[in-house]
Amino acid sequence: MTRMNLKLPSYYINRELSQLEFCRRVLFTAKEQSVPLLERLRYLCITSEILDEFFEIRVAGLKQQAAYGAVQREEDGLSADEQLVGIADTAQDLVVDLYATLNEKLLPALKSEKIALLRSSQWNAEQLSWLRRFFTREVAPIISPVGLDPAHPFPEPANKNLAFIVTLEGRDAFGRDSRRAIVQAPRSLPRVIELPEELSGGESCFVLLASVVRHFVSDLFLGMKATGCHQFRVTRNSDLFVDEEAVDDLLLALEGELSARRFGDAVRLEVAADCPPEVAEFLMQQFGLIERDVFFCQGSVNLGRMAAIPELIYRSDLKFPGYLPRVPDRLRNSENIFETIRAGDVLLHHPYESFVPFIDLLNQAASDPQVVSIRQTLYRTGTSSRVGEALLKAARSGKDVMVVIELRARFDEAANIELANSLQAAGAQVVYGVVGHKTHAKMSMIIRREGRRLVRYVHLGTGNYHEGTARTYTDYGLFTSDQELGQDVQRIFQQIAALGKAGKLKALLQSPFTLHSGILELIEEERLKATRGEQASIQLKMNALTEPELIRALYQASQAGVRIELIIRGVCCLRPGVRGVSENIRVYSVIGRFLEHMRVFCFGVEEGRRIFLSSADWMDRNFFRRVETCFPIRDPILAKRVYREAITHYISDNLQSWELMNDGGYRKRKTRGKPHSAQRMLLEELTDWQ
Repeated sequence: MTRMNLKLPSYYINRELSQLEFCRRVLFTAKEQSVPLLERLRYLCITSEILDEFFEIRVAGLKQQAAYGAVQREEDGLSADEQLVGIADTAQDLVVDLYATLNEKLLPALKSEKIALLRSSQWNAEQLSWLRRFFTREVAPIISPVGLDPAHPFPEPANKNLAFIVTLEGRDAFGRDSRRAIVQAPRSLPRVIELPEELSGGESCFVLLASVVRHFVSDLFLGMKATGCHQFRVTRNSDLFVDEEAVDDLLLALEGELSARRFGDAVRLEVAADCPPEVAEFLMQQFGLIERDVFFCQGSVNLGRMAAIPELIYRSDLKFPGYLPRVPDRLRNSENIFETIRAGDVLLHHPYESFVPFIDLLNQAASDPQVVSIRQTLYRTGTSSRVGEALLKAARSGKDVMVVIELRARFDEAANIELANSLQAAGAQVVYGVVGHKTHAKMSMIIRREGRRLVRYVHLGTGNYHEGTARTYTDYGLFTSDQELGQDVQRIFQQIAALGKAGKLKALLQSPFTLHSGILELIEEERLKATRGEQASIQLKMNALTEPELIRALYQASQAGVRIELIIRGVCCLRPGVRGVSENIRVYSVIGRFLEHMRVFCFGVEEGRRIFLSSADWMDRNFFRRVETCFPIRDPILAKRVYREAITHYISDNLQSWELMNDGGYRKRKTRGKPHSAQRMLLEELTDWQ
């Protein structure tokens, strides 16, 4: 049999275009009438925020490659320039759809529920008077317009900050006749203003700051007349670069980079749809952009800020039903969490089950005289963290506390730096991981003296130690006193904090050393089973699949007859349904109330099935440029539970699930038979559902 060339570009989907397809799926949810109305508005805002980060990081990186003349092509065969052209076309269509969804679907639906977003043409006399006072009192004193002339060059608006370009007539007090000015909206001002109840006529009425500034902008230029005022927003390269081998202190270097992030190179310009072409051209030239980088918006240039509206409206009928995350009986009835874990592994499935038991574990450890040591990785924690507070408490009580804080967790750098400083001040040992590798592993280890021996209690997770994301992301967390797992976790902590080799791990797979090769071996075992005529299966759930060698291994397994089912939330570069290559592979994506975040890897069938949980997606960075962990679920009861919750429910989902087609697009799965939503079933099974 002739061996096929599995490196052909036609076998791979472009990573960036796949990300934009994910945006489409999120935006589609904003259109679905089965979703509560205020949640639909949230999905619209989330789509806008995903696009922001996409341009800040992904497009910015491609622009740098193109500028440096990079000739390297991705597996799909596209150069950086070719990708930028494809992104521009797709993103322009997506932005048109985004604003059409807002203007044609959501705003009319909100209005029918007596929730109004008022344009200036809709203000009555009382509202106009109130908003004028608001502008005079709250806005005008802190806005600093800049007239453009030789003494006042074009200012540099901060990344994603709302700004206006104003065209003027007349002369000011100094006789200047500047024809243009720039007005930047301070970040301290709310972008959404709620009108007082007495001015709303029984409705919930909101006005965007952009409408207020635009209507009263002439008040900022005494003696002159504003003939035009147009919103714009520039998106900048926000990827921090620090040469870790060339700096002495990563924390100090990052602090310096954070202030510069707001003024990186421009990568996208958004302008109001009514902006005259010559004004848009002027802005484009100021930022060094070209036509494909400009997006005309039929509404506010920052839709993400409209997420404030659902928070200001108390209408349970327009939001998802409430629920209470449950605490498993074993933990709820436990006086000593260490005894409970010692009696058997405990698995928590967030957000359906509460994150509080992990915080309780740290607090018990902080006050337990038998606990001698706590080791913890932190990737994202949030600005106010009970995990951080518990670690501070432990350090102040004299425990030996070592925390690995990843300072380079994108967009959480400032919060992580603040926590690192607090922990060091409390006496904890803080390290920032390994040069050249982000520490993305989710591990906690508590060492407790019990009689004459030291016992390790470990928590391993697929998600961050962040209370906010634990309420909105689906993740697993495992509590165990399995000593093999504990020894492996201790070795990894030693490896991160110290120099030298930490020895071979017994149970865990770890990036950047054994995870990639270990996964390849697991795939190969299933392929060999299929060649022998045995039942073989690979079922994976993760956020992204881009690593080419693993994609080729899955293709080879498919060719051998292995049944492969992939549940990939976001980016997937594997192309299913290619004749003779990937006919046995199906790829699904579930977009629901919660962000699917868990990584679950299943190999084999029935009693021979092996199940792993991991902090790592299948991307180059996770295998080769990060410290990651992948751990087995050894308890057979818990393994069956994970398989049912994370695989069976999701493969059966016919309400919130999409299937990846051969052309790289996604098709909503049709409801055949009984309707089934994975997230709805888990809410009913695991929470106190209202």
